[in-house]
Amino acid sequence: MGAEQLTQVVLPGKVEPEGLLIRHGAVPVPGPGQVVIRMEATGVSFAEQQMRRGKYFDQPPFPFSPGYDLVGTVHATGPGVDPDLAGTRVAALVKVGGWASHVAVAAADVVPVPDGVDAAEAEALVTNGITAWRMLHHMARVKAGQTVLVHGANGGVGSVLVQFARLAGVKVIGTASPRHHAALRERGVTPVDYRSEDVPARVREIAPHGVDAVFDHVGGRGVLDSWRLLAPGGTLVSYGSASTRDVGGSKMWPVLKTVGRVMLWNALPNGRHACFFNVWAGARRKDSFRARLHADLTEVLDALRRGDIDAPIAARMPLARVAEAMRLAESGTVAGKVILTP
Repeated sequence: MGAEQLTQVVLPGKVEPEGLLIRHGAVPVPGPGQVVIRMEATGVSFAEQQMRRGKYFDQPPFPFSPGYDLVGTVHATGPGVDPDLAGTRVAALVKVGGWASHVAVAAADVVPVPDGVDAAEAEALVTNGITAWRMLHHMARVKAGQTVLVHGANGGVGSVLVQFARLAGVKVIGTASPRHHAALRERGVTPVDYRSEDVPARVREIAPHGVDAVFDHVGGRGVLDSWRLLAPGGTLVSYGSASTRDVGGSKMWPVLKTVGRVMLWNALPNGRHACFFNVWAGARRKDSFRARLHADLTEVLDALRRGDIDAPIAARMPLARVAEAMRLAESGTVAGKVILTP
């Protein structure tokens, strides 16, 4: 049997999905404090959709290998790392580089995956699960009996968010296209068709006094409606700008515009609160960031292991079919996350 070989996807520039390249080379050697993970599952998130358009606000220069997170088995350990970590299944949040058969990661950044948990299901909950958990419990601080609005309730983050909200005893209103309404009702969500219905009017019918929190990944002008739908004391959590994905111009402008609105709204004496969520907030304080990441992802994966939540997976495809996977993820027709396997 021959030596293992590295296979990775490279994003050479602003290209259509078919312009993604497959490259082969030597498996990386872990440096001091590092491990090399043999990837078992990675995924297509909104971040990579922005990156291929050059629209992700802090992406590296082209060319680079995308891939926001991954789950796999520790293949090798570097100097200063416990060699017993080899063979352990772990998850890692990496921002770039995850679309590869082997990925070098700081050992301090990996989180153990519980025994018996499927790698693809764990992968679907790395970025999406941390995002949903933190927004719900750390930013909006929801309580049982409250009502929240989740935009894109069938999406990668939304589908996890509604599950954690229902577990917390929270009533959920979720926007989605009609094809997803039956599945949302099964989760106890009141669905709203964002394509044919007047969303603010419909939400007002369901929650006449407003909602206690809105989770908005859409951005653009629609975030104004999200703010107006808040009840007194409510919280708007903005965590993306999907509506500007295909719009030209500065990649920083949508983020800066949202942050500016958040600052303005929070200066108003109306008892409501707005915030902008970024999973990398506080990353410069490495020790505290890693501790929080480890704690939150452990909560999420333990909930999956217990069966309290499931991991919505839209499709599983091999890395070699990354263009097809990207097209599917960008189609707006799927529920859950598109997973890539070696």
